Amino acid sequence: MDFLSYISNTFAPVITAFYYFWWIILPAFLYFGFKPLWVDYSRKKRGASLQWTMLEIIPPKNLEKGPKPMESIFHVIAGVLTTLNTWEVWGRGMFTDRFSFELVGSDGEAHFYIRLQTRFRALMESQIYAQFPDAEVREVPDYVLNFPRVIPNKDWDIWGTDLEQTKPDPYPIRTYDKFEESITGTMIDPLAGIIEIMGALPPGQHIWFQIVLEPLPEVWKDDKKQKDVVAKLAGRASNAKMTLWQDIVDVLSNLFKGLSAPVEFKKSEKKEEQPLEFRLTPVEKEVLKAIEENLGKNAYKTKMRMLYLGKKEGFDKSNVTAFFGAMRQFNDLNLNNIKPENLSKTYANYVSVASRLIMRKRKIYRRYKDRDMDGKKFVMSATELATIYHFPHMEVKAPAIARVEAKRGSAPANLPIE
Repeated sequence: MDFLSYISNTFAPVITAFYYFWWIILPAFLYFGFKPLWVDYSRKKRGASLQWTMLEIIPPKNLEKGPKPMESIFHVIAGVLTTLNTWEVWGRGMFTDRFSFELVGSDGEAHFYIRLQTRFRALMESQIYAQFPDAEVREVPDYVLNFPRVIPNKDWDIWGTDLEQTKPDPYPIRTYDKFEESITGTMIDPLAGIIEIMGALPPGQHIWFQIVLEPLPEVWKDDKKQKDVVAKLAGRASNAKMTLWQDIVDVLSNLFKGLSAPVEFKKSEKKEEQPLEFRLTPVEKEVLKAIEENLGKNAYKTKMRMLYLGKKEGFDKSNVTAFFGAMRQFNDLNLNNIKPENLSKTYANYVSVASRLIMRKRKIYRRYKDRDMDGKKFVMSATELATIYHFPHMEVKAPAIARVEAKRGSAPANLPIE
């Protein structure tokens, strides 16, 4: 009884305060819990009300271009950026226009898809034909409709994960200009390995790779986090202003030290620093150069997912290992790496393993089909995106890729007109 009395006396002021001021405390508490739920609901409702189109791109047979033309297409996409006000974001559930670039391996075939709003179809087709005149672009039904509505089930299984970067956004991955044979100067297509893995899938097995992106405004580069990365590498303090909270923490952390310790006056000594080019190692110079160049390009908020799904009788997780082995070629230990995100992997341990595993699998499957941007996101430049998603060079002989056999020809100039 004494213990209960002690507890009641201890928390009595808290209970009393809540009793008199619940009308202030409760709404504030509910706001932070309700806010993400409302945003998620309103954006999903908004996305379902839009008209979407799925385009399949069949690259030409004798494609002699690398990823550079695809980079130009990503730059054009940045032009659709619109600025939304507070009411449009929170009240109407509006979001920046999204594009989903998808590479799909199904039954030993590889397909290139782009999902976008119908109103941008003409823009996308014109840019693809401008860069790849002999390609074929056609509207197709969404391929996810050919699969069960819910997976896993008694016949199908799935493994999936979101992807993340291991370093801050300004650090670029290994881009296509680094994939070059040192002797002949021939480019090694970084997509060849992934295409080969998709082409080796047996019937009933599928790998889906999805990149959902939203263009970012140029002011993203002025963010304090991005400036701090460059300032740290360059060996200078960031000139970004401290926030009010940082000022308060700084004052409180030094308050007791100032009261208990004697006042000390230190004479500042200004040391002469060597020029930056002498203070950095050759690798540090290359890293700093790569980051500054990356910040000078159009940037996109990026959501990246990978799913492996198939019939249970042929389900083999070694295909997942092979896929991520091929993805490692985009990694640079001095710059940035792409890896599976642990929190989104379809696994469960300890408590209610079976039910939680099914829930996680169905959750990532649903998110892939909705092309939403829930979960881990990061920022990539147009060059990085073109490195990962582009149409393979003619030297990639993978039979899994459907290619346009004949060139598109124009009508003769002397064709009679009635």
